[in-house]
Amino acid sequence: MNRTPGRPLRADAERSVRAILAAAERVLAEHPGATVEQIAEAAGVTRTTVHRRFANRQALIDALAVEAAAKLAEAIEDGHPETAPPLVALHRATANVLRVKAAWGFALGPAAAGSEPAARIHEEIARRCVELLGRIQEQGVIAADADLEWVRRVYYALIGEVLHGEPARACSPAAAGTTAAGTATAETPTAGTAAALDPDALAARIVDTVLHGVGPRPAG
Repeated sequence: MNRTPGRPLRADAERSVRAILAAAERVLAEHPGATVEQIAEAAGVTRTTVHRRFANRQALIDALAVEAAAKLAEAIEDGHPETAPPLVALHRATANVLRVKAAWGFALGPAAAGSEPAARIHEEIARRCVELLGRIQEQGVIAADADLEWVRRVYYALIGEVLHGEPARACSPAAAGTTAAGTATAETPTAGTAAALDPDALAARIVDTVLHGVGPRPAG
């Protein structure tokens, strides 16, 4: 992003950047090969305005990746991973992550994965995730000899599987088959598709699978 180091953007310029990034996500999610002109049109600005903020198309994509990674980090921090009860923190962070990933699918996907600043944010997120899993391990919920890096990878994989397909429906609070409170209705099959559940229900399923697997529960 073409910013002078140490100088924050004016409020109107900052709004312009946010509008461009939001438009870039929308347009590129539908058409990954979209041009800067198409993104500018979607943002309601001129091509010159986009180039004033971003040197070229790749710079725009890199900035988009950083923006989405930062939102992902904020979503995890909103779960208070260091201070909340660890299982509560994991559930809340998971639900938040599902919402962010559904809204920023392109920016958090492989097409925007080349940004080094974004990669550093993702590395920090992974570190924080392992720390939270360590707190859960200390409570005896995860086996004492479990490889927490492997647990994190399984956790990430489950989130990816949930979002594969129709992420917008899967993570919509008003998704079919849920009540206003986000709980499954009687019409929602317990083994139904992700599109029939809201982020909180999906988070509960992901966390339960990570911590308990899919085997039968012990009696009592």
